[in-house]
Amino acid sequence: MYARRNERRLRAEGGIEAGAGHYPLIAGLHVAWLASMLLHVPADEPVRWLYLIAYLALQGARAWVMASLGRNWTTRVIAVPGRPPVRRGPYRYLKHPNYLVVAVEIALLPLVFGAWRIAVIYSALNAILLWHRIRVENRALAAASGEAPGYRG
Repeated sequence: MYARRNERRLRAEGGIEAGAGHYPLIAGLHVAWLASMLLHVPADEPVRWLYLIAYLALQGARAWVMASLGRNWTTRVIAVPGRPPVRRGPYRYLKHPNYLVVAVEIALLPLVFGAWRIAVIYSALNAILLWHRIRVENRALAAASGEAPGYRG
């Protein structure tokens, strides 16, 4: 709901969505990832506490990313013409910290339940989708802000 509210607001401000065609693939990957854990992890599988603690700590990084993006955070790529890319919080150090959080999350949560195959398979699929999405997002942000396509966030 938070993302949808931000999407509506960004569009009302003239925001343009880029990469809408790959969005269903990303959403589908996440649904399949969660479903595969529900279907393939036995209910009595012991929890690996170290991985769980790391996963919970990772949610702090997610909160930092979302707080830094504020009203610009969405699950879609929407760039508002004339608006420069966010460069506060973790965006001072990395161009795409949200995608790093997602990539680590996709690897880490299955490991909490010893599902290393799910971690490997979905990490590889996610890497392919993120490779494309990051390129789309970089181009959209550069075009909207008037910066060179290889902007440094």
